[in-house]
Amino acid sequence: MSGPEAPWQAPGGRSGPSRGGRAPELREGRPRAVAAPGAPLPADDARAAVYVAVHRSAAFREVRRRHRRFVFPATALFLSWYLAYLVAATTAPGLMSTPVGGGPVNVGLLAGLGQFLTTALLTCAYACHARLRRDRAALDLRWETQQLTREAVR
Repeated sequence: MSGPEAPWQAPGGRSGPSRGGRAPELREGRPRAVAAPGAPLPADDARAAVYVAVHRSAAFREVRRRHRRFVFPATALFLSWYLAYLVAATTAPGLMSTPVGGGPVNVGLLAGLGQFLTTALLTCAYACHARLRRDRAALDLRWETQQLTREAVR
């Protein structure tokens, strides 16, 4: 499907509000309609009001708090470990080239492979944390948002 009838394109063949940096109604100089107090909101404004209300809700803040309490420390820890690896590799080549176990394996190789292992473990930890601490609350919030959006446009 092509042309303006394609669902991802705005009328006139434009690809949506992100093109040009502004929404089409603002680009073309048309002001947005504002409902009078007490009058029903247009469907888009009603949906936006629902999303703003959900964004300000305690449940949404709790989901974000749980996400941040895991992601920020985990990211800081991983970046610290990675930076330590880089600094050791550049400033202590003697340490990194120290053989381990008498074979061709050295400290630098083990530390490099440890980066991959750490990445895999962190990915698993994130998935477990999301499943146990956030997914149910996020799904409940999503369901509630969809219900409120349906009710708002009726």
